[in-house]
Amino acid sequence: MHPSRRAFLMSLLAAAIADPALAQAPAGWPDRPLRLVLPYTPGGGTDAVARALGARLNAALGQPVVVENRPGAGGNLATELVAGARPDGTTLLMGNQGPISVNPTLFGRNLKIDPGMALDPVAMVAETPLVLVVGPGTKAGSLAALIEEYRAAKGSMTYASPGNGAAGHLAMALLLQEAGVEGTHVPFRGAAPGLTDVAAGHIPAMISTLPSVAGLVAGGNLRALAVTGDRRVPSMSDVPAVAETLPGYRVTAWYGILVPHGTPEPIRARLEEAILSSLGTPDLVSSLEREGAVPYPMKGEEFGRFIAAERARWAPVVQKAGITAD
Repeated sequence: MHPSRRAFLMSLLAAAIADPALAQAPAGWPDRPLRLVLPYTPGGGTDAVARALGARLNAALGQPVVVENRPGAGGNLATELVAGARPDGTTLLMGNQGPISVNPTLFGRNLKIDPGMALDPVAMVAETPLVLVVGPGTKAGSLAALIEEYRAAKGSMTYASPGNGAAGHLAMALLLQEAGVEGTHVPFRGAAPGLTDVAAGHIPAMISTLPSVAGLVAGGNLRALAVTGDRRVPSMSDVPAVAETLPGYRVTAWYGILVPHGTPEPIRARLEEAILSSLGTPDLVSSLEREGAVPYPMKGEEFGRFIAAERARWAPVVQKAGITAD
């Protein structure tokens, strides 16, 4: 991580955990292992971030943190599971923008619970930029050139994603909307098969996580045209940010912890303190960096406002793009 970026994040962390009036959790809490439920399968970026955080919370809270993968229904199964758990602070959800901020619009009335009502935010953990990659299906050597190819194709040019409503799908839909062009979405069941088709030239482009594309880019199978954060990333310093072509564009995959609504405030405060303190430890920072992520500390109240803003932000993107649930 660049030194100035690290100093900036550490200043955010210090501000996030500085609270002399922090409420105290009940004596002896937690008195049993914690469950950290994930809405995705093992092996992905969310899984790696959760396991790294779980190890630090084990040390901070004195109880094991058992990571439990509950994929399905676009992340809704995990959300429903945690929302229905006892509100005692021992069942946690690793939430991100899909299940928490996008699904209320994507699923509409078919959503069994409203995450904004059924869950309480505890703390933001991390964020990671995504990467726009292309293969032999396009000759574009820059984002501007790719946009012009989409413009000339008048909607017939395709792009891949890990699935309807996934972060990569939303990021590409927003990019095309802000560029004033159209493309045809081809969803896959996960990033790997989509990237395989892009590398083979069957589909021109895809936005995916940095770890998922790094090896393919290094091997010459894919070309990285842009990163979706508002600045370049150190591991791909020669790759521009989308914002250098489309000012104001910024999309990252984010990860935060939520608990069932009604969890007592002192317990949420203890969890918040443990999470934010963990984000300052070098081993956790290194674990996040290996996944292309950086600490993104936010206390619960600020995290709640962030979630509401994300929900408002993505609703018109989903509606304009005509994105529907699988």
